[in-house]
Amino acid sequence: MTPPDAAPDFLASAGWAGAAIEPVAGDASLRRYFRAVLPGRTAILMDSPPAKGEDPRPFVQVARWLSDRGFAAPAILHEDLDAGLLLLEDFGSERMRETVDGEPHREQELYAAAVDLLVRLHAHEAAPLGAYDLDVYHREAALFPDWYCRETGLDVDAGGYRAAWEKVLAPVADGHVPVTVLRDYHAENIMLIRDQNLGLLDFQDALAGHRAYDLVSLLQDARRDVPAAIEAAMLERYRSATGADAAFDTAYHVLGAQRNAKIIGIFTRLWKRDGKPRYPTLCPRVWTYLERDLAHPALAPVKAWFDSNVPAEHRGDPKAILGE
Repeated sequence: MTPPDAAPDFLASAGWAGAAIEPVAGDASLRRYFRAVLPGRTAILMDSPPAKGEDPRPFVQVARWLSDRGFAAPAILHEDLDAGLLLLEDFGSERMRETVDGEPHREQELYAAAVDLLVRLHAHEAAPLGAYDLDVYHREAALFPDWYCRETGLDVDAGGYRAAWEKVLAPVADGHVPVTVLRDYHAENIMLIRDQNLGLLDFQDALAGHRAYDLVSLLQDARRDVPAAIEAAMLERYRSATGADAAFDTAYHVLGAQRNAKIIGIFTRLWKRDGKPRYPTLCPRVWTYLERDLAHPALAPVKAWFDSNVPAEHRGDPKAILGE
């Protein structure tokens, strides 16, 4: 977590000369974060190098789109897009995740606020973003056989996998009005900031897609257990606010299964390719969500594929399955 060489000059050009630069915990990507500290003020330095595939421009675009509509995305204080450096408003360190874990009595309140934010977001026309369409769904779902199955030694029917997903995803991909999908909307990316507002992070991969997706991301959180009662109550809250119908409920479970299969593949990749061994330990939780979604009747073709190709004892932490 050594700051980039260009950081001191970048900070000086932003009016932050001489600021102390302290590392901040990052995410699963190659982006890095630091806190710039001067007497009486702080800001976040994002190192998002385009040369490593982390172009900061999408983050800037979505941040400004959200801010223009009254959502709390970090203000862009200074930028050098070619160098991949951004200076951002500092939302502090109070994440929804730690607050809910430390104050369980606030769980219902904070999840309700997060659902209400989605209701407001979905009332807007989608941002001018790429489409979260069937091709993207298939590409993401393929991460499961390409990484989890391969790395755990399963010889699976890849063609049958895609065909099963085609049957259940095609109806969901068509016939809906797209909204802005943040794609990683969960308790570790939601900050508690001024006036009890919710600050948004990690939205650079946003697309225009189905409104059920971010609700799944929030309520089937790969990083913390969301009680089934909270999930049910929050789904009902969203339905009541938006008039969502049975087709929405089907989409919720279909996209939940797709997302959870993708995450299991990504977490395996983060371990095997990127040397991040903590991620496989999160997979058992994700399997629980996936199997819950697969029980929905609309997912019968995908459930049949899993039943034929992935034995029960092969569903869990890939490191443990391999005895590592």
